Amino acid sequence: MKVFVYDEFNPQDTAMMQALYSRSAQSVEEHVKKVRESGSGKFMERFYVGYGHSSIADCGSTTIFLEGVSMLVAKAVEDWPLFSGQETSSRYIDMGKQALIDPIGTKDSKKILDQWMHFYRSNQQAVENHLIGKYPRMESEDEGVYLKAIKARSFDIMRGFLPAGVTTQFSWHTNLRQAYDHLALLNHHPLKEVREAAEGMLSNLKEKYASSFSHKLFPETEKYRAEMMKKYTYFGEKKLAKDFIFSTKIKPAELLACGSIVKNRPERNMLPIFLADLGFNTFDFYLDFGSFRDIHRHRNGVCRMPLLTTKFGFNEWYLEQLPMPVRKEALKLIKEQKTAIAKLKGTKEDIQYYIAMGFNVACSVSYGMPATLYVTELRSGKMVHPTLRAVAHKMAGALKKKFPGMAIHADTSPNDWDIRRGLQDIKKK
Repeated sequence: MKVFVYDEFNPQDTAMMQALYSRSAQSVEEHVKKVRESGSGKFMERFYVGYGHSSIADCGSTTIFLEGVSMLVAKAVEDWPLFSGQETSSRYIDMGKQALIDPIGTKDSKKILDQWMHFYRSNQQAVENHLIGKYPRMESEDEGVYLKAIKARSFDIMRGFLPAGVTTQFSWHTNLRQAYDHLALLNHHPLKEVREAAEGMLSNLKEKYASSFSHKLFPETEKYRAEMMKKYTYFGEKKLAKDFIFSTKIKPAELLACGSIVKNRPERNMLPIFLADLGFNTFDFYLDFGSFRDIHRHRNGVCRMPLLTTKFGFNEWYLEQLPMPVRKEALKLIKEQKTAIAKLKGTKEDIQYYIAMGFNVACSVSYGMPATLYVTELRSGKMVHPTLRAVAHKMAGALKKKFPGMAIHADTSPNDWDIRRGLQDIKKK
């Protein structure tokens, strides 16, 4: 047995080295020599782009960093089954100084964004003081950790008043094939900002890896992509029949026939992936856009991108956490902002920039049983945002009712203050 680790090559070289295995029994040591002698450019242009051997481009990966884009751009790029990356967390970062994206560009549209941000900035201290009074520090608790936990809880509450047009930054780690396939669709996204971001990413990738991004464009393909993105990018404009709906094609008897692996599964263990072939569980529910962004991170299934709108109301949890004077101010602001947003002249997609993330959206998610349990159990924990945790509890309840013999390890304990939020940090030791 021989084991080699080659991390010093660029993505195209790495892809070529792996692809040569399919046509040669030689050692990778010989393939490395070929890469160093001839380079990978012509190889990728010929076999990946020219001959359409797409799996070759799966073997080379790169990382893209985007900064100064709206939450809507971040969600558009992340709306991909194989997305890997990280985004600035509005639960831990003060977003008060972030720039704003204003696609309509009028005095009225700017005022809406400014009003949301003014409320977010000016009431943070009042909310923190309210939380300190509600959850006083115990003598045994470290003061630094306690204050971080208070700050994080404050951001949990105030992030509901951030408009979707607030800017963020995120990374996208992807292989070359997925980068092109996804960007080819994002080039036709309904939002201009997304199209510009896609163009910028593609331009940078073409400059760095020209041979892997030299695809010829066909009119009929571009027409198809454009129509698909126009009609199906966003989901959920219609009111749901009920606030929470569970449906499944999985038959309990078939699932429980697998015996102990279903009935006696220990905590922190996933079901075997082959059980996904039993069918999908589908959950439809309302959730604020801020917390939708968290459940959207689970991509082992289908999670439709909802259209952000004011028609489904502002999530009550955010209002319930505010001290009474701030709550009254928030209710007045929400009413005024809804009226102002309704008067804006723009597409329904562009109007999203001016809507705060505390507004509910209609969500639809579908997973096989292994992914269903993973999402349900992980998102039921106390460190999860309370609005998403409430949905996870409903998911757990629906599953227990439908599949009473299946082990479900959801944390259904009541929401409570937890100082451990102050420990969830990345810092130098």
